[in-house]
Amino acid sequence: MNTPCARLLVLVGEKFSCIKIIGRANFTSSIDFKTLLNALGEKGYHYFVLDLSECVLMDSTFLGVLAGFGLKMSKAQAEPCDSGIELLNPSPRITELLESLGVLHLFKLAEGPLCPPEGTETTAHAPASPSKEEVTRACLEAHRTLMEINPDNVRRFKDVTRFLAEDLKKLKPSA
Repeated sequence: MNTPCARLLVLVGEKFSCIKIIGRANFTSSIDFKTLLNALGEKGYHYFVLDLSECVLMDSTFLGVLAGFGLKMSKAQAEPCDSGIELLNPSPRITELLESLGVLHLFKLAEGPLCPPEGTETTAHAPASPSKEEVTRACLEAHRTLMEINPDNVRRFKDVTRFLAEDLKKLKPSA
């Protein structure tokens, strides 16, 4: 399975950040995505616009990372306009996936062009080179998140999480 990772382009403004996801958002790109979101959060950004107009598809790991962040943001939300995640131009397929996993309610949906306010600038994002152990751990956490948010996902992902947990045990160096 050698699908290329999604490219992540970042715009930041005074009160929001925008991440444009281009291509297939898969398990490998989910690590970069999570790292990027955490770094932006640490810099004080609490409102995120995810431009999905060129995102072809999201796999379950990426969806789990996205859902986990959506859950975190919805719990921390004081004012609706001060924090949250807006999905801009998601394809019908991505919207359907989010809905079928029971996590669509964690996001605001919007259609149309991205209209960044004045003072918005492009910022550099250096992709990570995760180890097999880091990728496996991220996949396991993402699928567990999907199962915690929506109990209907347990039947979908219980075998996957069991396999990933066993694989992670094998990958961990012996103490």
